[in-house]
Amino acid sequence: MTARPRPFPPRPHRDDLRIAVCGLLGGLLVWALGLRNNGPIVDLPDWLILLALAAMSGAELLRRSAPRTALATATAALALDVCTGGLIITIVMFTDVVYAAVLYGSPATARRLPVLTVLLTVAATVVPVAVLRDPRALLLGIGVGVITAAPAFTGVIIREHRDAARAARLEAEQTALLAEMDRTQAVVAERARMARELHDMVANHLSAIAIHATAAQSIDDQAATREALGVIRENSVQGLAEMRRLIGLLRDAKDSGATAEAQATPTLDGLDALLRQARANGASSGLTFTLQDDRRADRQDTRADGGAARLPAPVELAAYRIVQESLTNALKHAAPGEVTVRIAYAPGGPLTVSVTSPFGDRPGPRAPGSGAGLVGMRERIALLGGAFEAGPENAGDRKTWRVRATLPVREEEEER
Repeated sequence: MTARPRPFPPRPHRDDLRIAVCGLLGGLLVWALGLRNNGPIVDLPDWLILLALAAMSGAELLRRSAPRTALATATAALALDVCTGGLIITIVMFTDVVYAAVLYGSPATARRLPVLTVLLTVAATVVPVAVLRDPRALLLGIGVGVITAAPAFTGVIIREHRDAARAARLEAEQTALLAEMDRTQAVVAERARMARELHDMVANHLSAIAIHATAAQSIDDQAATREALGVIRENSVQGLAEMRRLIGLLRDAKDSGATAEAQATPTLDGLDALLRQARANGASSGLTFTLQDDRRADRQDTRADGGAARLPAPVELAAYRIVQESLTNALKHAAPGEVTVRIAYAPGGPLTVSVTSPFGDRPGPRAPGSGAGLVGMRERIALLGGAFEAGPENAGDRKTWRVRATLPVREEEEER
């Protein structure tokens, strides 16, 4: 789109129009009353004093839209006004034009004009004193300084305050924008965390329900159907309890704070119970589950109850959820065989979680998968700066599906 050209001459601002009209009317009133500053320096027609007044009023119209043109016009009008005797209103309007040239002019004009007014004031002070040898000649320099340097430096001060206010307003807008971006990112991150937690807490139970429900429909055996219904009921009750606990945490987050969250955060000490539940859910699928926790064997600083020392809470939560999701995937997709969970940790090194399950077609019912579990595991590991890999591999004469996660552990953050 082509930019619209600016009109020439520029349209005056409404405030500049008011100033020009008031100055013109005031100058006419002073002229009608015969109030002049002094006698004419040069013998010129009397009407030229009104021409100077009109030119100065015209300069006021351009003080904001074209400050350099206004200053040049005002300077010529002031010279004519002084030669014809001068009106005080014309001089007052000139000081306003100088002020506006600094305030609304370009940065170069705002830098150079105050310097020029100082040089002009010095010259108007030194030259008359040197020529006339009369101290009263200092009054000329003072007068020049009052109508040039004083409004110029006033404009400098006002411009600096305006620029500072504009910079502060821009900084406040940027701060507000950054705060909004941080809030949006925090909301997105919290939604992703809640999605991972909800999936990891409920997917295991729902998968078991789906598998055993399909088995109950397809197997014409009253005992097997009764057993499948028992597993369905147990997992539905546990899944409902997990959902209630999660909803309770969300509702009580403001009141309970980190205490309730810490109490509800699972740790690696709960892996035994997790595998017991997996054995119950996978009994009809021909799956067996084994836990190898090498932390108890590798570490010397065990707790009084014989368990391994606690690691940082985020690390233990991520490891627990990885095992939980891997067991859920094994229940959904693994062929009959042994599922092995191995936890390894040595002081100063990372925590390693490995889950191996048989890979291949499985007989009987299986639950559909969406791939969200692998995505959630990768996200958890990435948040902790660890490494994650999952995929099939050859183990002797048969294929297995292996999930392996490496979680860095800072020794200074480890909970003793």
